[in-house]
Amino acid sequence: MTYHPKSEFLRVMIERGFLADCTDLQTLDDSLTTGRVTAYIGYDATARSLHVGHLLNIMMLRWLQKTGHRPITLMGGGTTKVGDPSFRSDERPLLDEAQIAENIDGMQQVFARYLGYEDAGQDGGALMLNNAEWLDGLKYIEFLRDIGRHFSVNRMLSFESVKSRLDREQSLSFLEFNYMILQAYDFLELNRRYGCTLQMGGSDQWGNIVNGIDLTRRVSGTELFGLTSPLLTTADGRKMGKSAGGAIWLNSDMLSPYEFWQFWRNTLDADVGRFLKYYTELPVDECDRLGALAGSEINEAKIILANEVTTLLHGPEAARAAEATAREVFEKGGVGDDLPTLDLSPADLGDGISVVQLFVKSGLAKSGKEAKRLIAENGARIDDAPLTDAGLMLDAAALASPVKLSAGKKRHALVKLAE
Repeated sequence: MTYHPKSEFLRVMIERGFLADCTDLQTLDDSLTTGRVTAYIGYDATARSLHVGHLLNIMMLRWLQKTGHRPITLMGGGTTKVGDPSFRSDERPLLDEAQIAENIDGMQQVFARYLGYEDAGQDGGALMLNNAEWLDGLKYIEFLRDIGRHFSVNRMLSFESVKSRLDREQSLSFLEFNYMILQAYDFLELNRRYGCTLQMGGSDQWGNIVNGIDLTRRVSGTELFGLTSPLLTTADGRKMGKSAGGAIWLNSDMLSPYEFWQFWRNTLDADVGRFLKYYTELPVDECDRLGALAGSEINEAKIILANEVTTLLHGPEAARAAEATAREVFEKGGVGDDLPTLDLSPADLGDGISVVQLFVKSGLAKSGKEAKRLIAENGARIDDAPLTDAGLMLDAAALASPVKLSAGKKRHALVKLAE
Protein backbone atom coordinates (compact mmCIF):
# COMPACT_ATOMS: atom_id res chain seq x y z
CA MET A 1 0.00 0.00 0.00
CA THR A 2 1.83 3.14 -1.23
CA TYR A 3 -0.95 5.68 -0.58
CA HIS A 4 -0.17 8.07 2.30
CA PRO A 5 -3.48 9.19 3.82
CA LYS A 6 -4.13 12.56 5.43
CA SER A 7 -6.83 11.27 7.80
CA GLU A 8 -5.89 9.61 11.08
CA PHE A 9 -8.41 6.79 10.60
CA LEU A 10 -7.03 5.63 7.24
CA ARG A 11 -3.48 6.02 8.50
CA VAL A 12 -4.29 3.61 11.35
CA MET A 13 -6.05 1.21 8.96
CA ILE A 14 -3.04 1.04 6.64
CA GLU A 15 -0.28 1.02 9.29
CA ARG A 16 -1.94 -1.76 11.29
CA GLY A 17 -2.85 -3.89 8.25
CA PHE A 18 -6.66 -3.54 8.35
CA LEU A 19 -7.12 -2.37 4.76
CA ALA A 20 -7.72 -4.89 1.96
CA ASP A 21 -9.73 -2.79 -0.54
CA CYS A 22 -11.50 0.54 -0.76
CA THR A 23 -13.88 1.77 -3.46
CA ASP A 24 -12.31 5.27 -3.62
CA LEU A 25 -9.48 5.72 -1.14
CA GLN A 26 -8.58 9.32 -1.96
CA THR A 27 -12.13 10.71 -1.90
CA LEU A 28 -12.90 8.83 1.32
CA ASP A 29 -9.68 10.24 2.80
CA ASP A 30 -10.82 13.77 1.85
CA SER A 31 -14.20 13.12 3.45
CA LEU A 32 -12.56 11.88 6.67
CA THR A 33 -10.41 15.01 6.92
CA THR A 34 -13.19 17.55 6.23
CA GLY A 35 -15.82 16.30 8.69
CA ARG A 36 -17.21 13.53 10.83
CA VAL A 37 -17.94 10.35 8.89
CA THR A 38 -20.60 7.83 9.94
CA ALA A 39 -19.75 4.22 9.06
CA TYR A 40 -21.38 0.87 9.72
CA ILE A 41 -20.73 -2.85 9.86
CA GLY A 42 -23.60 -5.35 9.83
CA TYR A 43 -23.82 -8.49 11.97
CA ASP A 44 -26.42 -11.17 11.34
CA ALA A 45 -27.72 -12.82 14.51
CA THR A 46 -26.87 -16.43 13.63
CA ALA A 47 -25.49 -17.34 17.10
CA ARG A 48 -25.85 -16.16 20.71
CA SER A 49 -22.30 -14.83 20.75
CA LEU A 50 -19.84 -13.34 18.31
CA HIS A 51 -16.50 -15.17 18.00
CA VAL A 52 -12.86 -14.18 17.57
CA GLY A 53 -13.33 -14.03 13.79
CA HIS A 54 -15.50 -10.92 14.32
CA LEU A 55 -12.92 -9.07 16.43
CA LEU A 56 -11.00 -7.57 13.50
CA ASN A 57 -14.02 -5.61 12.29
CA ILE A 58 -15.06 -4.63 15.82
CA MET A 59 -11.56 -3.11 16.22
CA MET A 60 -12.13 -1.18 12.97
CA LEU A 61 -15.28 0.37 14.47
CA ARG A 62 -13.35 1.14 17.68
CA TRP A 63 -10.55 2.89 15.78
CA LEU A 64 -13.16 4.82 13.75
CA GLN A 65 -14.64 6.15 17.00
CA LYS A 66 -11.23 6.83 18.57
CA THR A 67 -10.26 8.96 15.55
CA GLY A 68 -13.34 11.17 15.88
CA HIS A 69 -15.98 9.52 13.69
CA ARG A 70 -19.28 7.76 14.39
CA PRO A 71 -19.67 3.95 14.22
CA ILE A 72 -22.95 2.12 13.73
CA THR A 73 -23.31 -1.54 14.63
CA LEU A 74 -26.21 -2.84 12.61
CA MET A 75 -27.85 -5.95 14.04
CA GLY A 76 -29.42 -8.08 11.33
CA GLY A 77 -32.80 -8.72 12.91
CA GLY A 78 -34.28 -8.61 9.40
CA THR A 79 -31.55 -10.07 7.19
CA THR A 80 -30.99 -13.03 9.56
CA LYS A 81 -34.45 -14.23 8.50
CA VAL A 82 -33.05 -14.64 4.97
CA GLY A 83 -29.42 -15.71 5.53
CA ASP A 84 -26.30 -14.49 3.73
CA PRO A 85 -25.35 -17.00 1.00
CA SER A 86 -21.88 -15.48 0.46
CA PHE A 87 -19.29 -18.24 -0.07
CA ARG A 88 -21.48 -20.84 1.66
CA SER A 89 -22.01 -24.28 0.19
CA ASP A 90 -25.52 -24.67 1.64
CA GLU A 91 -28.45 -22.66 2.94
CA ARG A 92 -28.32 -21.44 6.55
CA PRO A 93 -30.93 -22.96 8.88
CA LEU A 94 -33.80 -20.50 9.33
CA LEU A 95 -34.20 -19.08 12.85
CA ASP A 96 -37.47 -17.92 14.36
CA GLU A 97 -38.08 -14.44 15.79
CA ALA A 98 -37.47 -15.52 19.39
CA GLN A 99 -34.10 -17.13 18.56
CA ILE A 100 -33.00 -14.05 16.60
CA ALA A 101 -33.97 -11.73 19.47
CA GLU A 102 -32.10 -13.93 21.98
CA ASN A 103 -29.01 -13.98 19.75
CA ILE A 104 -29.05 -10.18 19.38
CA ASP A 105 -29.26 -9.77 23.17
CA GLY A 106 -26.21 -12.02 23.55
CA MET A 107 -24.18 -10.28 20.82
CA GLN A 108 -24.84 -6.77 22.12
CA GLN A 109 -22.86 -7.41 25.32
CA VAL A 110 -19.59 -7.38 23.36
CA PHE A 111 -20.15 -4.13 21.47
CA ALA A 112 -20.74 -2.26 24.72
CA ARG A 113 -17.19 -3.24 25.76
CA TYR A 114 -15.52 -1.88 22.63
CA LEU A 115 -17.66 1.16 21.75
CA GLY A 116 -19.02 4.07 23.78
CA TYR A 117 -22.79 4.38 23.35
CA GLU A 118 -23.32 6.81 26.23
CA ASP A 119 -23.93 9.90 24.03
CA ALA A 120 -25.68 8.09 21.18
CA GLY A 121 -28.15 10.09 19.12
CA GLN A 122 -28.65 11.79 15.78
CA ASP A 123 -25.56 13.97 16.28
CA GLY A 124 -23.98 12.01 19.11
CA GLY A 125 -21.89 8.91 19.55
CA ALA A 126 -22.02 5.31 18.41
CA LEU A 127 -25.35 3.80 17.43
CA MET A 128 -26.63 0.26 17.71
CA LEU A 129 -29.49 -0.35 15.28
CA ASN A 130 -31.56 -3.28 14.03
CA ASN A 131 -32.45 -3.55 10.33
CA ALA A 132 -35.75 -5.23 11.23
CA GLU A 133 -36.84 -1.64 11.94
CA TRP A 134 -37.15 -0.95 8.20
CA LEU A 135 -37.08 -4.42 6.61
CA ASP A 136 -39.95 -6.02 8.56
CA GLY A 137 -42.47 -3.45 7.35
CA LEU A 138 -41.63 -3.56 3.64
CA LYS A 139 -44.52 -4.02 1.24
CA TYR A 140 -43.24 -6.57 -1.24
CA ILE A 141 -44.71 -5.24 -4.48
CA GLU A 142 -43.73 -1.65 -3.68
CA PHE A 143 -40.24 -2.79 -2.70
CA LEU A 144 -39.80 -4.67 -5.98
CA ARG A 145 -40.97 -1.62 -7.98
CA ASP A 146 -38.91 0.96 -6.06
CA ILE A 147 -35.75 -1.02 -5.25
CA GLY A 148 -35.73 -4.31 -7.20
CA ARG A 149 -35.74 -2.59 -10.60
CA HIS A 150 -32.25 -1.21 -9.91
CA PHE A 151 -30.71 -4.71 -9.77
CA SER A 152 -29.55 -6.66 -12.80
CA VAL A 153 -29.90 -10.42 -12.34
CA ASN A 154 -27.05 -10.87 -14.84
CA ARG A 155 -24.77 -8.81 -12.60
CA MET A 156 -25.94 -10.52 -9.40
CA LEU A 157 -25.09 -13.89 -10.95
CA SER A 158 -21.59 -12.65 -11.78
CA PHE A 159 -20.60 -12.02 -8.13
CA GLU A 160 -18.05 -14.57 -6.93
CA SER A 161 -20.08 -15.37 -3.79
CA VAL A 162 -23.03 -16.49 -5.94
CA LYS A 163 -21.02 -17.87 -8.86
CA SER A 164 -19.01 -20.25 -6.66
CA ARG A 165 -22.24 -21.84 -5.37
CA LEU A 166 -23.72 -22.21 -8.85
CA ASP A 167 -20.46 -23.51 -10.36
CA ARG A 168 -20.55 -26.37 -7.84
CA GLU A 169 -24.17 -27.00 -8.87
CA GLN A 170 -25.31 -26.39 -5.28
CA SER A 171 -28.81 -24.99 -4.87
CA LEU A 172 -29.23 -21.26 -4.23
CA SER A 173 -32.76 -20.56 -2.99
CA PHE A 174 -34.76 -17.55 -4.18
CA LEU A 175 -34.92 -16.44 -0.52
CA GLU A 176 -31.09 -16.30 -0.28
CA PHE A 177 -30.86 -14.59 -3.67
CA ASN A 178 -32.74 -11.64 -2.13
CA TYR A 179 -30.10 -11.18 0.58
CA MET A 180 -27.83 -8.88 -1.42
CA ILE A 181 -30.80 -6.63 -2.30
CA LEU A 182 -31.76 -6.33 1.36
CA GLN A 183 -28.18 -5.57 2.46
CA ALA A 184 -27.90 -2.93 -0.28
CA TYR A 185 -31.17 -1.43 0.98
CA ASP A 186 -29.70 -1.28 4.51
CA PHE A 187 -26.95 1.05 3.25
CA LEU A 188 -29.53 3.25 1.48
CA GLU A 189 -31.69 3.47 4.63
CA LEU A 190 -28.73 4.20 6.91
CA ASN A 191 -27.66 6.98 4.56
CA ARG A 192 -31.18 8.46 4.51
CA ARG A 193 -31.72 8.20 8.26
CA TYR A 194 -28.27 8.81 9.74
CA GLY A 195 -26.08 10.26 6.98
CA CYS A 196 -24.01 7.05 6.89
CA THR A 197 -21.54 7.18 3.99
CA LEU A 198 -19.17 4.24 4.65
CA GLN A 199 -19.79 0.51 4.96
CA MET A 200 -16.99 -1.72 6.23
CA GLY A 201 -16.68 -5.50 6.41
CA GLY A 202 -14.55 -8.50 5.55
CA SER A 203 -13.38 -8.86 1.95
CA ASP A 204 -16.02 -11.57 1.42
CA GLN A 205 -18.61 -8.75 1.71
CA TRP A 206 -17.20 -6.72 -1.21
CA GLY A 207 -20.03 -7.60 -3.61
CA ASN A 208 -22.74 -6.80 -1.05
CA ILE A 209 -21.07 -3.47 -0.20
CA VAL A 210 -20.72 -2.43 -3.86
CA ASN A 211 -24.41 -3.22 -4.41
CA GLY A 212 -25.38 -0.76 -1.66
CA ILE A 213 -23.16 1.95 -3.14
CA ASP A 214 -24.66 1.44 -6.62
CA LEU A 215 -28.24 1.38 -5.32
CA THR A 216 -27.86 4.61 -3.35
CA ARG A 217 -26.25 6.38 -6.30
CA ARG A 218 -29.14 5.30 -8.57
CA VAL A 219 -31.91 6.19 -6.09
CA SER A 220 -30.61 9.41 -4.53
CA GLY A 221 -27.40 10.34 -6.38
CA THR A 222 -25.38 10.19 -3.13
CA GLU A 223 -21.75 9.06 -3.19
CA LEU A 224 -20.99 6.30 -0.68
CA PHE A 225 -17.82 4.34 0.13
CA GLY A 226 -16.83 0.77 0.91
CA LEU A 227 -13.78 -0.46 2.81
CA THR A 228 -12.89 -4.10 3.45
CA SER A 229 -10.47 -5.90 5.75
CA PRO A 230 -8.44 -8.98 4.78
CA LEU A 231 -9.86 -12.43 5.49
CA LEU A 232 -7.55 -13.77 8.17
CA THR A 233 -5.82 -17.07 8.53
CA THR A 234 -3.22 -18.00 11.11
CA ALA A 235 0.40 -18.65 10.08
CA ASP A 236 -0.33 -22.38 9.75
CA GLY A 237 -3.25 -21.74 7.39
CA ARG A 238 -6.18 -22.17 9.79
CA LYS A 239 -9.17 -19.82 9.70
CA MET A 240 -8.88 -17.17 12.42
CA GLY A 241 -11.14 -17.79 15.38
CA LYS A 242 -11.17 -21.56 15.15
CA SER A 243 -9.25 -23.83 17.50
CA ALA A 244 -8.98 -27.59 17.46
CA GLY A 245 -11.84 -27.60 19.97
CA GLY A 246 -14.24 -25.25 18.14
CA ALA A 247 -15.13 -21.54 17.91
CA ILE A 248 -13.55 -19.06 20.33
CA TRP A 249 -16.65 -17.24 21.62
CA LEU A 250 -16.52 -13.67 22.96
CA ASN A 251 -19.31 -14.00 25.56
CA SER A 252 -17.98 -15.09 28.95
CA ASP A 253 -20.90 -17.47 29.55
CA MET A 254 -19.87 -19.44 26.44
CA LEU A 255 -16.09 -19.28 26.93
CA SER A 256 -14.47 -18.26 30.21
CA PRO A 257 -12.06 -15.28 30.26
CA TYR A 258 -9.28 -17.72 31.25
CA GLU A 259 -9.89 -19.90 28.18
CA PHE A 260 -10.07 -16.77 26.01
CA TRP A 261 -6.75 -15.59 27.48
CA GLN A 262 -5.20 -18.99 26.80
CA PHE A 263 -6.26 -18.84 23.13
CA TRP A 264 -4.11 -15.72 22.67
CA ARG A 265 -1.28 -17.07 24.85
CA ASN A 266 -1.09 -20.03 22.44
CA THR A 267 -0.68 -17.80 19.36
CA LEU A 268 1.90 -19.07 16.87
CA ASP A 269 5.22 -17.18 17.07
CA ALA A 270 4.84 -15.93 13.49
CA ASP A 271 1.45 -14.32 14.25
CA VAL A 272 2.36 -12.35 17.40
CA GLY A 273 3.38 -9.04 15.79
CA ARG A 274 0.47 -9.07 13.35
CA PHE A 275 -2.11 -9.89 16.03
CA LEU A 276 -0.77 -7.18 18.35
CA LYS A 277 -1.44 -4.63 15.56
CA TYR A 278 -4.93 -5.97 14.87
CA TYR A 279 -6.28 -6.71 18.31
CA THR A 280 -4.55 -4.28 20.71
CA GLU A 281 -3.94 -0.55 20.85
CA LEU A 282 -0.21 -0.79 21.54
CA PRO A 283 1.88 1.50 19.26
CA VAL A 284 2.86 -0.06 15.93
CA ASP A 285 6.59 0.17 16.74
CA GLU A 286 6.05 -1.74 19.97
CA CYS A 287 4.00 -4.39 18.14
CA ASP A 288 6.86 -4.84 15.66
CA ARG A 289 9.45 -5.03 18.46
CA LEU A 290 7.47 -7.66 20.39
CA GLY A 291 6.72 -9.63 17.25
CA ALA A 292 10.42 -9.85 16.39
CA LEU A 293 11.37 -11.50 19.70
CA ALA A 294 12.47 -15.11 19.67
CA GLY A 295 13.05 -18.02 22.02
CA SER A 296 11.59 -17.69 25.50
CA GLU A 297 11.13 -13.92 25.01
CA ILE A 298 8.37 -14.43 22.44
CA ASN A 299 6.37 -16.15 25.20
CA GLU A 300 6.39 -12.92 27.20
CA ALA A 301 5.15 -11.11 24.08
CA LYS A 302 2.31 -13.65 23.86
CA ILE A 303 1.38 -12.92 27.49
CA ILE A 304 1.26 -9.18 26.65
CA LEU A 305 -0.98 -9.99 23.66
CA ALA A 306 -3.28 -12.16 25.81
CA ASN A 307 -3.48 -9.52 28.56
CA GLU A 308 -4.21 -6.64 26.15
CA VAL A 309 -6.94 -8.46 24.20
CA THR A 310 -8.57 -9.92 27.33
CA THR A 311 -8.54 -6.49 29.00
CA LEU A 312 -10.41 -4.94 26.07
CA LEU A 313 -13.10 -7.63 26.10
CA HIS A 314 -13.42 -8.74 29.73
CA GLY A 315 -11.66 -5.97 31.69
CA PRO A 316 -8.27 -5.69 33.44
CA GLU A 317 -9.28 -7.79 36.47
CA ALA A 318 -10.17 -10.76 34.26
CA ALA A 319 -6.86 -10.45 32.40
CA ARG A 320 -4.83 -10.33 35.63
CA ALA A 321 -6.73 -13.30 37.06
CA ALA A 322 -6.20 -15.34 33.87
CA GLU A 323 -2.45 -14.66 33.85
CA ALA A 324 -2.17 -15.50 37.55
CA THR A 325 -4.06 -18.77 37.04
CA ALA A 326 -1.91 -19.68 34.04
CA ARG A 327 1.33 -19.01 35.92
CA GLU A 328 0.11 -21.08 38.88
CA VAL A 329 -0.90 -24.01 36.67
CA PHE A 330 2.19 -23.97 34.50
CA GLU A 331 4.90 -22.83 36.90
CA LYS A 332 3.85 -23.95 40.37
CA GLY A 333 1.83 -26.96 39.26
CA GLY A 334 4.79 -28.49 37.47
CA VAL A 335 3.16 -28.28 34.06
CA GLY A 336 5.92 -28.16 31.46
CA ASP A 337 9.00 -30.33 31.58
CA ASP A 338 7.46 -32.52 34.31
CA LEU A 339 4.18 -32.98 32.46
CA PRO A 340 3.38 -36.60 31.51
CA THR A 341 4.34 -36.90 27.85
CA LEU A 342 3.08 -39.25 25.15
CA ASP A 343 5.65 -39.70 22.37
CA LEU A 344 4.08 -40.83 19.12
CA SER A 345 6.11 -42.46 16.36
CA PRO A 346 5.15 -41.90 12.69
CA ALA A 347 3.90 -45.51 12.73
CA ASP A 348 1.60 -44.74 15.70
CA LEU A 349 0.27 -41.72 13.86
CA GLY A 350 -0.29 -43.16 10.39
CA ASP A 351 -2.63 -40.89 8.42
CA GLY A 352 -3.98 -39.43 11.64
CA ILE A 353 -5.06 -40.33 15.16
CA SER A 354 -8.32 -39.55 16.95
CA VAL A 355 -8.29 -37.28 19.96
CA VAL A 356 -10.22 -39.99 21.85
CA GLN A 357 -7.31 -42.40 21.32
CA LEU A 358 -4.87 -39.75 22.56
CA PHE A 359 -6.80 -39.31 25.82
CA VAL A 360 -6.64 -43.07 26.37
CA LYS A 361 -2.96 -43.50 25.33
CA SER A 362 -1.89 -40.54 27.53
CA GLY A 363 -3.66 -42.00 30.58
CA LEU A 364 -6.17 -39.17 30.92
CA ALA A 365 -9.04 -41.60 30.25
CA LYS A 366 -9.30 -45.34 30.94
CA SER A 367 -11.32 -46.10 27.82
CA GLY A 368 -12.65 -44.57 24.65
CA LYS A 369 -16.10 -44.46 26.24
CA GLU A 370 -14.75 -42.47 29.21
CA ALA A 371 -12.89 -40.08 26.88
CA LYS A 372 -16.06 -39.44 24.85
CA ARG A 373 -18.05 -38.81 28.03
CA LEU A 374 -15.36 -36.35 29.23
CA ILE A 375 -15.65 -34.46 25.92
CA ALA A 376 -19.48 -34.51 25.98
CA GLU A 377 -19.49 -33.11 29.54
CA ASN A 378 -17.15 -30.23 28.56
CA GLY A 379 -14.36 -31.57 30.75
CA ALA A 380 -11.77 -31.95 27.99
CA ARG A 381 -9.38 -29.31 26.65
CA ILE A 382 -6.87 -29.25 23.83
CA ASP A 383 -4.19 -26.55 24.13
CA ASP A 384 -6.43 -25.03 26.84
CA ALA A 385 -9.35 -24.52 24.43
CA PRO A 386 -12.61 -26.43 25.00
CA LEU A 387 -12.74 -29.71 23.07
CA THR A 388 -16.26 -30.36 21.78
CA ASP A 389 -15.67 -32.70 18.84
CA ALA A 390 -15.06 -36.32 19.86
CA GLY A 391 -14.44 -37.19 16.22
CA LEU A 392 -11.49 -34.81 15.85
CA MET A 393 -8.49 -36.33 14.06
CA LEU A 394 -4.94 -34.97 14.44
CA ASP A 395 -2.34 -35.46 11.72
CA ALA A 396 1.41 -34.74 11.55
CA ALA A 397 0.79 -31.03 10.80
CA ALA A 398 -1.39 -30.65 13.90
CA LEU A 399 1.32 -32.31 16.00
CA ALA A 400 4.22 -30.33 14.52
CA SER A 401 4.55 -28.73 17.95
CA PRO A 402 3.56 -30.46 21.22
CA VAL A 403 -0.18 -30.52 21.95
CA LYS A 404 -1.44 -30.22 25.52
CA LEU A 405 -4.44 -32.34 26.57
CA SER A 406 -6.36 -31.62 29.78
CA ALA A 407 -8.97 -33.61 31.69
CA GLY A 408 -10.61 -31.22 34.14
CA LYS A 409 -8.50 -28.45 35.67
CA LYS A 410 -5.64 -30.45 37.18
CA ARG A 411 -4.82 -33.41 34.93
CA HIS A 412 -2.68 -32.63 31.89
CA ALA A 413 -0.49 -34.44 29.36
CA LEU A 414 1.64 -33.49 26.41
CA VAL A 415 1.53 -35.29 23.07
CA LYS A 416 4.72 -35.08 20.99
CA LEU A 417 5.61 -36.48 17.60
CA ALA A 418 8.95 -38.27 17.76
CA GLU A 419 11.70 -37.02 15.45
